[in-house]
Amino acid sequence: MHLMFITMIIFFVFTVPIAVSIGFATLFGLKIADLSPLVLVQNYYASLDSFPLATIPFFILTGQIMLRSGVSERLIDFSKCLFGSLRGGLACTCIFTSMIFAAIAGSGVATTFAVGSILIPALVKRGYSNEFATSLQATASELGVIIPPSVPMILYAVSTKTNVVDLFSAGFIPGIFIAFVLCVYAIFYASKNKIDIAQLDDKRDLLASFKRAFLALLLPVIVLGGIYGGIFTPTEASIISVIYSILIAGIYGTLNKELISKSFINSTISTSVILFLIANASVLSFILNFSGVPQFLGTWIADNFQYKIQFLLALNVLLFVIGMFVETSASIVVLGPLLLPVAIKFGIDPVHFGLIIVVNLALGMITPPFGVNLFAACTVSNLPIERVIKSLIPFVLLSFIVVLFITYVPI
Repeated sequence: MHLMFITMIIFFVFTVPIAVSIGFATLFGLKIADLSPLVLVQNYYASLDSFPLATIPFFILTGQIMLRSGVSERLIDFSKCLFGSLRGGLACTCIFTSMIFAAIAGSGVATTFAVGSILIPALVKRGYSNEFATSLQATASELGVIIPPSVPMILYAVSTKTNVVDLFSAGFIPGIFIAFVLCVYAIFYASKNKIDIAQLDDKRDLLASFKRAFLALLLPVIVLGGIYGGIFTPTEASIISVIYSILIAGIYGTLNKELISKSFINSTISTSVILFLIANASVLSFILNFSGVPQFLGTWIADNFQYKIQFLLALNVLLFVIGMFVETSASIVVLGPLLLPVAIKFGIDPVHFGLIIVVNLALGMITPPFGVNLFAACTVSNLPIERVIKSLIPFVLLSFIVVLFITYVPI
């Protein structure tokens, strides 16, 4: 098994895509374990023969359509009216808009580009440093994988046979809590640096902006309300979200052939990558189980961590480090099934454990060297990553403190 992991790490070092790296490593693992290549085919089929997986392409497609339909501009205008009277209000606008758009798009990177392309220049113009604006947007966009509907939560639910509706319910409060903490820090930063208060919008502006953003704000209400109300399943909700997003684009006057074609092409590519990753990770999990790795890991943890508090702290550190180097989806589909049996032995609820994994790995999306949100935000602001590190440190520390709170205080 050591050789299999060494092979995977070598592929990582040479920047081979993670799904492909895992695939080659599993082929090598099958050879070492003297298993038939049919195991590969059987696990590919079994892992993808899952009805809940259908939610992934539809939610991704919804995000792509929303990204191109002018939703972000309407949400930003509404947020500006809400926070215009605060010192640091524009920074809070960035956080609040990212939180709402995250619930629509379900993607941190999509949120970074959709919101950051407008608000990072606006923040700099208002008096914030470019580095702060970039760090703020990258961190706020991590809400994209915490606020439901969340693709990483769906991946965890499918790979560990956990109820996805329960996971969605659990993601709300942590997402809102993170947004609140970021807003407090943004207001503190603006006050310390004496950044001017934005122009106060009157109630008529607030009402008008709310009307313009109403249809977009209604999408998460319809999708999540329908799921929790038992009106439809998460899979049916994902299809409804696509239909609704197309209707919104038509009402906004942005629906055209180019929007539909680009949305379908990009969502197909993204879905293919995720499903290929799931398929390869399932083979990897089979080989690990066949080799007795979960049992060995469980025994080792039981011998070295006698208390749940010790295990959770070690888990946070492990996930933080892994999140810095490995893509979130890959980490979830590999680590979820491997660590969940150990967590259950410590009396940790599978839903709470899933939340711990998702929130921890979301933090990895803003940390070098492979933080995808950080890369996206730096692309928008046209800054090299090394210039952003100093301003990013407070955001990482605050996020990690929130992660610890979520870990030790089950919600």
